[in-house]
Amino acid sequence: MKPDYQNWMPKYMVVLLYLGSGIVLAGAVVSLIFALIVSPYAYIPFGVCLVGGAFLLYMAVLFHKMRNVFDYDGEYHLMKTVAEGTVSYVKLSEGEKGLDVGCGSGALAIALAKQNPGARITGVDRWGKEYATFSKKRCEDNARLEGVTNTTFVKGDALNLPFEDESFDGIVSNYVYHNIPSSDRQSILLETLRTLKKGGRFAIHDIFSYSKYGDMEKFVKKLKDMGYQEVELIDTTDGVFFKDKKEAKKLMLQSSMLLRGVK
Repeated sequence: MKPDYQNWMPKYMVVLLYLGSGIVLAGAVVSLIFALIVSPYAYIPFGVCLVGGAFLLYMAVLFHKMRNVFDYDGEYHLMKTVAEGTVSYVKLSEGEKGLDVGCGSGALAIALAKQNPGARITGVDRWGKEYATFSKKRCEDNARLEGVTNTTFVKGDALNLPFEDESFDGIVSNYVYHNIPSSDRQSILLETLRTLKKGGRFAIHDIFSYSKYGDMEKFVKKLKDMGYQEVELIDTTDGVFFKDKKEAKKLMLQSSMLLRGVK
């Protein structure tokens, strides 16, 4: 058996969009027939259904394409490339501890464990209903299928992590925090960094847009003022994980950046 890391774009969402567009466009056909035979007033629902159905179909095709791009073993290997690229910034020595916040199906935690076989890696997630195919069992199964034995997966919330201050030598995360409803996602980042030991390394990849996070350049300065030795915000839409910059811009989500540094 092969590991199954699932997909950031749930299959049910794509299916529902295709189904919805089909139903609404069918309504447009019925309205058109009714308008031609019975009443010209039916052109109004025809127009509404046509526009609505076309929009749903456009979204279905877009999300279908995104699902193909995100496929861990697909043509572009986006999930795999980003996971391996993110963990490459966190090197752990024998006996050190690493944390993956929002581990989902275990891809990032397992990549970190593979890169650092002498370290102990913990993956934490609340495994909510939004991503019902992600679970603790799936993480554990994927680790076993990958032959990884230095991982542990626990249930927990990124808003209030179940770990003491300075528990980990390294922290990674990928596309997690922007999904958490919050008016202050910078505080969620600080909650994660609370668990990092002095001298520890971190690499957090997410959609660090102003609308979601506010001014991240100021946040970088804040971390430096707090005593962090290194802090850097890297634009990953510009060929950091992919050699071909045009391909990177085509595949990566807008405003995707890597926040990395040393405490």
